Amino acid sequence: MELTPTYKTIAALVLSAALPGVASAQDIEPSPALGGEVFASTDSDDTDILRTAIDFDLRNAGDDDRIGIRVEKAWYDPSGTGTRSRERVFGRYAGGSGNWNWSILAGTDGHTVIGSASIHDDSAFRKELFIERDVVETPRGLDENIYSTFVGAAIDLPVDDRNIVTVLGGIQDFTGENLRLHARANYVHVVKPEWGLSLQLRGRYFRDSEPREFDYYSPRWYAQVLPVVQLRRFVGGWELLGAGGIGAQRDAATDWRRSNFAQFRFQSPDTDRNWSTFGEIIYTDTPSNNGSVGTGYSYVQGRLGVMRRF
Repeated sequence: MELTPTYKTIAALVLSAALPGVASAQDIEPSPALGGEVFASTDSDDTDILRTAIDFDLRNAGDDDRIGIRVEKAWYDPSGTGTRSRERVFGRYAGGSGNWNWSILAGTDGHTVIGSASIHDDSAFRKELFIERDVVETPRGLDENIYSTFVGAAIDLPVDDRNIVTVLGGIQDFTGENLRLHARANYVHVVKPEWGLSLQLRGRYFRDSEPREFDYYSPRWYAQVLPVVQLRRFVGGWELLGAGGIGAQRDAATDWRRSNFAQFRFQSPDTDRNWSTFGEIIYTDTPSNNGSVGTGYSYVQGRLGVMRRF
């Protein structure tokens, strides 16, 4: 599973730190829309994934207000064992009421229900509940239909206008007997609001009830501490974000070792009501469900999307 959807809440916190001068979304007249997205990832264990998606919205007034469908074609080559392909179809819905907003992406890959859903409020103590379900992208995961369902909650705990803490807890249930407990925390200190510059300390821990049950990465426990520097700017309405960090990680079978992270993201201006584009690339050596243990592991993922409103 890629990094971005599984832990959207922590990413949302990083982007939601109060920064004066941040461009605000403008009202967009609801209209039909057509778009596409490409996701690709590769890692040092020779696992390659490519997914292409076509989105058709009956109603689109931005990412937080839409009704539509998504059709995906996915190709998986886990650990260099040969390509498997799957077709996936989803219904998409995003909306809100009062201080609450929700987003649902629910569908099937022909074997079971997959997708994600989340709901959050816009208060100072921002709260979010989420659920995500997808196939485990390893040889056995794809051949034997092994899935994981991740349910969790997060809350923002603002200290003042330049400091915020987010904590997240969750349970990830895998096909079989393994139950993974997650705990995460993120501290953000805004150094220069006018620059969009922040310093962050990210921590994560998980524990598996049945280590090494199948062929996905599942130690008895895993821990990571990652200091990160992030710069988020708006140039001509375009949102540009860059982040990088060096920390430490270990699990039940290894000693502490270096952990690296880098991210770049762009998003087109909200003022363009007809076209919207975005892209992102992430590098990390944090093991995913598909990753191995020990030094030398690395993972890169990229996303590129475009949407046209009519």
